[in-house]
Amino acid sequence: MVIKPRGENVELKLLRLLRVRKRLEEKDENNYIYLEKGKFSEKLFDQYLLGLTNEFLILNNLLLEVNNTLFQIDSLLITQKKIFIFEVKKHEVDFYIVKDRWYMLSGKEIKNPLIQVIRSESLFRQLLQELRFSVMLDLKLFLSTQNFFSMRLRLKVHLYFIRQLGRLLKNLDSYDAPRVSGGHMRLADKLVSLHITDNPYSRLPVYTYEELEKGIICQRGCFHLEDTNRHTLVCNKCGFIEDKEAAILRSIEEFRFLFPEKRITVDVIYNWCQVIRSKRLIREISSKNFELVLFGRGSYYVDKKR
Repeated sequence: MVIKPRGENVELKLLRLLRVRKRLEEKDENNYIYLEKGKFSEKLFDQYLLGLTNEFLILNNLLLEVNNTLFQIDSLLITQKKIFIFEVKKHEVDFYIVKDRWYMLSGKEIKNPLIQVIRSESLFRQLLQELRFSVMLDLKLFLSTQNFFSMRLRLKVHLYFIRQLGRLLKNLDSYDAPRVSGGHMRLADKLVSLHITDNPYSRLPVYTYEELEKGIICQRGCFHLEDTNRHTLVCNKCGFIEDKEAAILRSIEEFRFLFPEKRITVDVIYNWCQVIRSKRLIREISSKNFELVLFGRGSYYVDKKR
């Protein structure tokens, strides 16, 4: 049972939108690539977790704080007997491990992902003590890679690859009790309530309205859509066709995400979309889907009241 879904990665969403409208700085482009690979690994891992048949409690992407220290957990799996802490990583290079050091086959030392797992486990244990909840913890590191590795010593954390994860979860399903207690559910709910939504570690790039290229971006992120007829737009690069109303609404949401401080007006969206030739069409679609706040020539749209 998924108690907390992984949710949207705001940093990744922002970079996706920006990189088709401007040239990102090298550090931002590298961060985008890193986050995309991580998202792929998380989706793969989540698919495996959803295959569990027992009523385990799953909490994804937790940002917690204990003793004024923040720590992040990719996935928690709460079972009757213990809590599993999973760190999910995309690892693309062949590597080997000697003691606590990780190396590429060339001999170059690389970042040890186990450090973060062990740190998170220690801080999570402290948090459980504060919550007066006693349970065994089990650390797991999942690497979504088929690459070769060699290990010279036993690790303090269990390391799993794609081909091993299915077997691990199958074993969990077979040995653990099918139901967790009310205490476990209360713990899960408490952890969700303690989750910090604003991640101070996010490295958001600085941008302005003026520097961004205007237009409606193809859903596949490859090119601008162009006006072909009364009802649809088409991408000249991949051939993707989209209904105009859907494309305009999507562009409005992108604009609101990028510039939450700006008001939504017909002129603003007309200039943002560029390809839509009719302000009347934008007005009709906006009036249909949003509520108009009358303010003379400065009238603007907001979400409809529920």
